[in-house]
Amino acid sequence: MSKARHKQPFELPDFYVPWPARLNPHLEAARVHTKAWSYEMGILGPPNDGTQREVWSERRFDGMDYALLCAYTHPEAPSVELDLITDWYVWVFYFDDHFLEVYKYSRDIQGGQAYLDRLPLFMPLDLSQTPPEPTNAVERGLWNLWQRTVPTMSMDWRRRFYENTKHLLDESMWEIENISEARVSNPVEYIEMRRKVGGAPWSSDLVEHAVAEIPARVVQSRPMRVFKDTFSDAVHLRNDLFSYEREILEEGELSNGVLVVEKFLECDTQRAADLVNDLLTSRLQQFENTAATELPWLFAEYGLNPAEQAQVMLYLRGLQDWQSGGHEWHMRSNRYMNQTAGRENRELSIPLPSGLGMSAIKLPLTAGALGLGPRARSFSHVPRQHVGPVKLPKFYMPYSTYLSPHLERARRNSKDWARRMGMLDELPGLGLYIWDDHKFDVADVALCGALIHPDATPEQLDLTACWLVWGTYADDYFPALYSHTRDMPGAKLFNARLTQFMPDDVEAVNAAVPTNPVEVGLADLWKRTAGPLSAYGRKLFRKAIQDMTESWIWELNNQILNRVPDPVDYVEMRRKTFGSDLTMSLSRLSKGDAIPEAVFKTRTLRALENSAADYACFVNDIFSYQKEIEFEGELNNGVLVVQKFLGVDKDEAVLVLNHLMTARMKQFEHLVAKEIPVVIRSFDLDTDAQEKLHKYVEQLQQWMAGIPMWHAAVDRYKEFELRDAAMPKFKTGNIGSLGALGTSALRVAELFKREHP
Repeated sequence: MSKARHKQPFELPDFYVPWPARLNPHLEAARVHTKAWSYEMGILGPPNDGTQREVWSERRFDGMDYALLCAYTHPEAPSVELDLITDWYVWVFYFDDHFLEVYKYSRDIQGGQAYLDRLPLFMPLDLSQTPPEPTNAVERGLWNLWQRTVPTMSMDWRRRFYENTKHLLDESMWEIENISEARVSNPVEYIEMRRKVGGAPWSSDLVEHAVAEIPARVVQSRPMRVFKDTFSDAVHLRNDLFSYEREILEEGELSNGVLVVEKFLECDTQRAADLVNDLLTSRLQQFENTAATELPWLFAEYGLNPAEQAQVMLYLRGLQDWQSGGHEWHMRSNRYMNQTAGRENRELSIPLPSGLGMSAIKLPLTAGALGLGPRARSFSHVPRQHVGPVKLPKFYMPYSTYLSPHLERARRNSKDWARRMGMLDELPGLGLYIWDDHKFDVADVALCGALIHPDATPEQLDLTACWLVWGTYADDYFPALYSHTRDMPGAKLFNARLTQFMPDDVEAVNAAVPTNPVEVGLADLWKRTAGPLSAYGRKLFRKAIQDMTESWIWELNNQILNRVPDPVDYVEMRRKTFGSDLTMSLSRLSKGDAIPEAVFKTRTLRALENSAADYACFVNDIFSYQKEIEFEGELNNGVLVVQKFLGVDKDEAVLVLNHLMTARMKQFEHLVAKEIPVVIRSFDLDTDAQEKLHKYVEQLQQWMAGIPMWHAAVDRYKEFELRDAAMPKFKTGNIGSLGALGTSALRVAELFKREHP
């Protein structure tokens, strides 16, 4: 073992690289071009921005070799395109190092913010707008690149590229603030913020520029979001492994995934690095799984023609090229720790064909390089195993709530409403009861409403309780009809129909006739809730409901594949399956127009809501573990996800999940104490708006406090109640009629096209 090897903080793991790396033949031309361009912009050469700091020497520039990075990550780009993309990467890495040198080291928050505030001026969506005179190499380079990049792209792409570039720039302040407070983020916060700070979504936009622009109507679909997010996470996690030594030991950074895991799990650096690599592998396999199982549905449902399908496929190949090419560059660049990247004995010693070209064949030997660990764990779950009750941990809860005095009225009225909607009746033709009086009483969702919305008026609490009844019933109804039969077409048709019962004109006669209690209940609640809302408010509220119901399709897909979800995908989808945005939207919309909508779009408010949602979701996962895993054959549960990913038992997984809940709650506290005041100042909120914003935060606190209290109080999750209620009861001979609920993918596509013209 060499001396250099001893100095490394950990041994690089075996990376899963499922796609071959290729090299662009225009590499040398790009090297020549980008060096000349860097001198022209002032990135290289004597400093011309008044800082008297030379950020990069030519020798360092040559060693980092960004032209090699781009030649690997864009192997088919024409020479002019490769030059442009290489210049972009030189600029973005220079920005990162320049910001570090001038603002991060000095902790100059005020100067750093002023510097960042100017940069959007050099990215006008309309090129007829002239920016101010550039004052440094970053501004000069950005304006030059912007003029060369956006003219050939649609306005939709320009907006996305602008936003992702701005995120990349702005969130550098988040890193400064964490360094100033010596604060290491929690794992969920880190993944979310790294996508913005790390720039991979920005890179995926440049992939579109280089190969094919995605059809605008599918950009926000789940598969396309997953492709971008998994691409981003894999790029960032790989970079964290290679850059740990430079960032943590040399630069004093705190924004690194290995460090985050190290601190969160209180484990050694090697263990943390191996877990980060497992997550990197899992994210790449999520990309593969989505392409195999969700992309065909996307093409059918959105009616993409062959040319549009080809655009999507070219884009995905571009992302794959970037993954493999980025890995090759990290193995070679002097910017990173890669001395031991080529370990010995990694090839499988088996007889191989001889002859021309065969000497280069190498087959990986290790499980890590083959990606076997995460894949095997995610597909190895055996349903309905005996797991027994969960030993509840001590939950960290700094907030409190109280019980609404209108609880009994809400219980009575919500049950009467459920009966009128048909939720307590046998489903016609199926001999199936989703709920009866006993199941309704056991769930006692009115109690949940009385705890999470304690200051509601009697009418408001009635409405809240009915929404909770509807969401809980629908969440039981959907798996009863579709999960056990694996009826994906029927499930998609069921979900697509729901939009028909949420019209913009709430007074219009609905052409669609409700056919089940879920549709009947939704139609009734939509009229009662959406009527007073503005057009924008209805759109926001409708999306919250759609996000929840569409997420059940994701759960069904996992059930069909018997696949325990990837950890990151699980956390992000769990917020939707739990209906977090639905209940939060009720609180948000009650604030009227006093709070500007832009406030709710800030990183602070989104982080606040996501932290609250995660806490509540994980509470539910712990309480419902036995119900879902042992009695219902479920596998979409956070405790199980932790078990499989970390390779620990149930009790240890509960402790880890509770630790994550605590971290998310402390992040919530941090945001309230440190960042909400900044939001108030930034938007110059008046007294009324400040009061309503603080009230909204208080309602989130009551929401988080009420969720575990309700779970502990009701019998819905207790073992004695689960024994006879694990499965819906069918009358003899009627279970086969479920087959009539199935439908073809063509019918799903036709309905989807009508709902999304």
